[in-house]
Amino acid sequence: MRRHTVRTAITLCAATALAAGLGTASAAPAAPPGGAQQVRRPERPVLVDCLWHPKTRPDAFILACGDGNSRLYSLRWSQWGSRAATARGLNAVNDCKPYCAAGRFHSYRVLVRLDHPQPWKKHPQRQHYTRMVLVFPDGRPDGYDRVVSYPLWN
Repeated sequence: MRRHTVRTAITLCAATALAAGLGTASAAPAAPPGGAQQVRRPERPVLVDCLWHPKTRPDAFILACGDGNSRLYSLRWSQWGSRAATARGLNAVNDCKPYCAAGRFHSYRVLVRLDHPQPWKKHPQRQHYTRMVLVFPDGRPDGYDRVVSYPLWN
């Protein structure tokens, strides 16, 4: 009887050690072939909105954070790269006639370009676009040039 107990104890210890070894090995991440390190590509720059949220390819964006009298919408991004981003969309601008609260919004077709990525002060490890250029191919709001450039906040 004692012999049977010793064999059982040895078998259980061996099984436990084997299971522990396999569990540890299977939990370890697999190394890339040839010992090569995985190269992590840098994140693409973001567009920072009025509430300091990072956005990538947003379909809308408020240009006039204080009063909302100018905003982009229906944005369709054709490029979002490490140096620039481009989109087509509409710019809704309040005519503020006779004053902004009583004004009407008018929409204009617009081409949007984001560029000049820099480290974002809130998250220095992250790049954000610091300039937006709008091009109005057709009509444009009163007082606007055909090409308008905006610095974007940090």
